[in-house]
This record gives sequence, C-alpha cells and structure tokens, in this order.
Amino acid sequence: MPGKLLRPIQLGSVRIERPLALAPMAGVTNWPFRLLCKEKGCGLVVTEFVSDKAILFDSKRTHEMMELLDVERPAGIQIFGADADTMARAAARVVELERPDFVDINMGCPAPKVTKGRGGSSLLKEPDTAEEIVRQVVRAVAPVPVTVKFRIGWDASSINAVDIARRAEGAGAQMLTVHGRTREQQYGGQADWDVIGQVARSVAIPVLGNGDIVTPQQAAQRLETTGCAGLAIGRGAMGNPWVFQRTVHYLETGEVLPEPDARERVDTALRHLDLMIEYRGEYLAVREMRKHAAWYLKGLWGAAETRNLINTAEKPDELRQILLEYLERSARHRHIGAEPGPGDDLPEDAPDSCDAYVSTADE
Repeated sequence: MPGKLLRPIQLGSVRIERPLALAPMAGVTNWPFRLLCKEKGCGLVVTEFVSDKAILFDSKRTHEMMELLDVERPAGIQIFGADADTMARAAARVVELERPDFVDINMGCPAPKVTKGRGGSSLLKEPDTAEEIVRQVVRAVAPVPVTVKFRIGWDASSINAVDIARRAEGAGAQMLTVHGRTREQQYGGQADWDVIGQVARSVAIPVLGNGDIVTPQQAAQRLETTGCAGLAIGRGAMGNPWVFQRTVHYLETGEVLPEPDARERVDTALRHLDLMIEYRGEYLAVREMRKHAAWYLKGLWGAAETRNLINTAEKPDELRQILLEYLERSARHRHIGAEPGPGDDLPEDAPDSCDAYVSTADE
C-alpha cells in the first residue's frame, strides 16, 4: 500500500481523524445506523437530509431526524432548499438546536419530489443560485464549517462539477463531496471517477469521492488515482457497516479481512432492531427494519426464503424469531460462513437514496 491514503483533515476547529464517511441517505442513515457504522470504523457521519422549510416549520419529525448523539461525532446535518435566505435561516436554526460539527448542503438528490422545487441536484442548473446559497449559509452559521455534496452535472451534456466546486470554495465551503453521476443517471450506470479526480485537483479544500465503493480494494484504488482526501460510502454500507472496518484495515495493512459470518450479521441485525425500537417505537421500528434485516442476510446461504419472511414480520419478537431460526438452520447445515458476502456488490433491492424522503406535507 503506497503511502498513507487516509490522512486527518481539518474543518475549522473540527478535526476528522479518518475521512471515511457514511454518505447521507434518506430513510437509511438515522442515528441507529450511523452509530453502528461509527462502531465499525466510519470516521464521519451525516444525517438524512431535511428540508429548510421543515426546519423552520419546527416539524417534530424533522427534529427527530436531526438528532445527533455525542458518540457519533464528528457529525453533520444535511439540509436542502432552493432559496438562499431560507437556507441560511434554516442552517442557523440547525446550529442552534443540535450544535452539529458542520452543516452540509445537498445539491445532489435526483428525486423529482426534490428537484421540482429547484432543490437537490436541480441547483446544478443554477450555478449562481447554488453559489449564493453556500455564501449565505456560511455567513449564517460561522464559525461552524459548511460543506457541500453534489453530483457531477445535471446530464451528460452539462458536466459542471469543477465550476460548482470552485464556486462553492469561493463562497466559503470547507469540504466537498462529489457523487460521480449526473442527475440524469439517477443511480444507474457507473460513477465517473475521472470527473471526481478533476474536482479534487481543481480546489484547495478537501474532496470526498462517492459512488460505487463496495470493497476495500476499490476504496484504495480510488484514493490512489483521484487525489481525493477521503471517501463517502452510501449504498455499499447498506446491511454492511463492516465495509468501513474492512476498508480501514486494508488501507493500513494491505490485508483483506474476511466478510462477517452469519452469526455476526444476525447479531448486528438484532442490535440494530433494538436501537430502532428506541428511536422509533416498536411499530415503526419493525417496518423500517425489514429492509435492513434483508440487507444483512444478502449473499448468505439459503437466505432467500428468510428474506421473504422478514417482510411479513409485524412485531419485534416475530422478526427476532425469523432471524434466529435462520441462524439455527445455517448452523445445522454448517453454513455459518459468508458466501459470497455483502461487499461483492450493491444490494439488489437497494433503494435510490432519496426515494425515502418524506416532506412535512407528506407526514
């Protein structure tokens, strides 16, 4: 492993020892999942994105989504909107309520329910507006650092990531995260890491690359070839918080740790369920855990039937029993080991990361 590929970065007074981040995903990166990823080596977490208007409306659900635990810091809160003044006021409110280590501006979500309001990746079509949003948010929350997450462009004919990056830097952003797809691509096709590398070389502030990272070897290759200061892993962490632990170990030693076996995955799923009950209550926890529990079993022997059963669970004890019975069946057939493992590709039923967004009006 040539040199040290992950070095600490400084955002104002905030030191990020390991710039290996969990990318924010609506309906996924709530505090229970962020905590599990932190425990497995993730160096930086960001909340699910929240609307500037919902923040100013003081929605109870929005407050829950912005909650940060001391043990998960350094941590940021991601906000989105299309009006610079409203975004600035919302950012100031976020800092007042939760004291995040940084405020992240979403300019990457491709979901129509977000872009039709000119938020998310729609701002890539309005560089002047995007720049002014960053400038006003920076002023509103200083000295709290402001970061920006964006895509490489709206479509293949308008790749403007370098321009957006330079504008964001000039407006006061202290770190950028670049998803290597256009809005047009949604989450299909391949992330363009050449463009991510161009962004990293065009600005003086740290850049985190994002897109299609599911193995430690991929992570190392992206760091070696792009000049990025770090990485953000999103869908590759679904049901697979170990991707952070295994990546850190590989970057430090060149050794590939084995995939977690069935017992460790089921144990983690059960702990995740307990945390979700604490967060959302039993009824909602079970329903939100169905997808996570299925992701934890991805790639394991004989898991297809169990994944179907998981979607029928109504109560916590039902879900626990389904998972424990699967583990017992695996042990009887001596299939506790992982084959092939969750790190080989993305979950086939992984949602697009903005799809689970619920606006205040939808609640």
